Order: sequence, then C-alpha cells, then structure tokens
Amino acid sequence: MTAARRNLPIALALAAAMALAAGGCGSSEQGGDYGGGHPDYAKSLAGSPAPLAALHAQANRLLPGGTDAYERRIAALRGYPVVVNVWASWCGPCRFEFPAFQELAAEYGKRVAFLGIDSEDSDDAARTFLAQAPVPYPSYTDPDKEIANSIGASLGLPDTAFYDRRGKLVHLKQGPYSDREELRAEILRHALDPETR
Repeated sequence: MTAARRNLPIALALAAAMALAAGGCGSSEQGGDYGGGHPDYAKSLAGSPAPLAALHAQANRLLPGGTDAYERRIAALRGYPVVVNVWASWCGPCRFEFPAFQELAAEYGKRVAFLGIDSEDSDDAARTFLAQAPVPYPSYTDPDKEIANSIGASLGLPDTAFYDRRGKLVHLKQGPYSDREELRAEILRHALDPETR
C-alpha cells in the first residue's frame, strides 16, 4: 500500500473537520450573508399596529431585564400571537435558520409579534451577528438561560416558542427548522390559527 493510500482516511477526516469549522458549527466567527440581502423591513412592515410597530422600532436591539421584562412584554402583546426565537451567535443551527426568521418576520410582522431571546451569549458577539443578519424585532439578553428555562427551552439551541393572542404558550419547538417552509407551516398552525388569520 502506498503512503498516499494509507494517508487517504486521515486526509478525508481533516477535510471534513475543516468543512465543519468553515461552516461555523458553533463558531461565532462564521461569515456569510445568511441567504442574501435581508428584506426591506421598513417597506414590508409599514402601517403595523402600534404594539407591533413598537417592536419594529427596537429592531436588532438587545433588551435587558431578564424574565420579568420578557413576561411583561408578552403580556403587553396580548391581542397578537407571538413567535419567540431562542438563539445565540455561536450556535451554527441558529445561524442557519436566521434567514427564515428574517423573511417570515417581514411577511407576517403586521399580524404576528416576533421576539428573540439571546441565550448564553455575550452582548458584543450578539451585536456583531445582528449587524450581519438584522431582524425587525428585539431580543432579550439571557446569559444564564433564565428566560429560556422559564419557557421550557432547556435541551439546547435553537428553540421557538409560540404564544396565542391571550399570551398563553401553546407550542415549543426544540431544535432548528430545516427550512423556511417548515417555520411558515408552524406560524400558520400555532400563531395564525383560523381565529387570527
């Protein structure tokens, strides 16, 4: 057996490891445009009702206050279904699904409130990521997973919580969405039920 053939498995393993590293699996250094340019939020969300417009005015902001502030915001959004994405800048699957949240928050953001929970992350890393992948809603900082644990998102990231118009948690998806159509189907099922369509 030649040296090249003996080293082929090692070379393949190294190539796979490098591909994973370049893909950002857990890395906060992943580059990329996250599916291309983000939507024109100002255009798509113009004319939103006041409670939703208040969210849009806080686009990309990291909000302090922990569980109390988060629960007050959910209560203040009664009358609107709420979709909450639990994410972190270092989480590869979170980054993978971010373009779906960008697109669908622009599409449904006049009828559905969107929020984020930035969990187990540093504010600097989160702000850097949001500068690359802006969303039209704020995220609550959650460095110790207090908020995530309060909604049952305890198995890992990402997670997505759905609240009905009364502010009741009706569904928690643990793990990433495979594509935007899977997320769209869950928004239609859990946020835009026949009463709210």
